Order: sequence, then C-alpha cells, then structure tokens
Amino acid sequence: MTSNDTPRDPHPYVGMWVTADGFIRQELLPNGRYDEARGRRRSAYTGRYTVTGDHIDYIDDTGFTATGDIRDGVLFHEHLVLYREGDERVRQGGLPPRG
Repeated sequence: MTSNDTPRDPHPYVGMWVTADGFIRQELLPNGRYDEARGRRRSAYTGRYTVTGDHIDYIDDTGFTATGDIRDGVLFHEHLVLYREGDERVRQGGLPPRG
C-alpha cells in the first residue's frame, strides 16, 4: 500500500510463467514471493524474489539461490525457458529454432 492507502500496481512481471510443455509453472506473487509447481507437485519450490530492471534474484525457503532474466517477454530462469501463461508459444512448444 502507498502512504494514502491505495494499492500499488503490481510489477509487470507478476503472474504465472510456464514452460512450453506446461510441466513447470512458476507464479511470481505481488508480495515478492514465488510458488513453483512441477508436474502434479504443487508448491515444489517456494521462496522470495526481487526484481532489478529485467533481472530476477530468487532465494528459496531452504536458502538455495537462483537468477533469471526477462528478454523479449520470455523468462530465462537458470536452465529453464518460461513464457507468460496464455502465450501462444506454450502451445507451440517454445521458441523457434535459431538459424
């Protein structure tokens, strides 16, 4: 909340991010927490995140750290490539091959 008790707009990166196959679903919550599901395992990883520009720093609840970067609307999180939920690339299987 701001000093006049009006809600702040959430960061533009808040929301659900998903791998092209839908197996990994990472929700960036407006309170600076994240909740990541893997397959049928809900809340497989949970923790905090901070955003600086297009860079995200993660620290999970066990103390493990990771990073991510948003480029062209795609979240590159360590070895994962995640898209906004509803992005047509999820249904199509991801980024087109380079060539």
